[in-house]
Amino acid sequence: MTWDWSAVGDFMPHFWDGLLVTLQALVLGSLISFALGLVWALLMRTPTRWVRWPVGVVTEFIRNTPLLVQLFFLFYVLPEWNITFSAMTTGVVAIGLHYSTYTMQVYRAGIEGVPAGQWEAATALNLPLTRTWTAVILPQAIRRVVPALGNYVISMLKDTPLLMAITVLDMLGEARLFSQQNFQFTEPLTVIGVAFILISYPASLLMRALERRLVR
Repeated sequence: MTWDWSAVGDFMPHFWDGLLVTLQALVLGSLISFALGLVWALLMRTPTRWVRWPVGVVTEFIRNTPLLVQLFFLFYVLPEWNITFSAMTTGVVAIGLHYSTYTMQVYRAGIEGVPAGQWEAATALNLPLTRTWTAVILPQAIRRVVPALGNYVISMLKDTPLLMAITVLDMLGEARLFSQQNFQFTEPLTVIGVAFILISYPASLLMRALERRLVR
């Protein structure tokens, strides 16, 4: 087996296209997971069990179902019910929905970690419930969970290749298509492997530094 640099050069335009798709899916999926995860966490704290119970069932079901199965369901089953999205939209929604059930637990831990004295102080000041959450509880809770949320972003990055299963041409999808067309597998797969390392490892170091800074 010999390394062919010309194959790397031929693949690079496809790589940049795939990298853009990967980053788009990562950013949009992260935004959905962060926002929806917070909604799940707040709903789980409502005093009404008729809200908590359905939310708990739904989130447990999503969390305990493989992401790949969810991708197939959203992309291949929903169109039979006349609900159709593009492959990219389906992938972003699936990633965001799947990881929202994990970020929910992160938010939940952050909220429960806020000292009871903060709740008591807000009550003593007669702050409205909305003001208590937005000005007192959530700023402290989110500050505590930022590193954990960052770790899930890295996990989402490593799960983006699953989008290839529903025809999204992310980095792996572009590498596979190029390899099949040119019968050269080593170079494109190596390039995307290095790319994942170059993106995820610095991101993990950044999360560690952020965690140390927040602790101080």
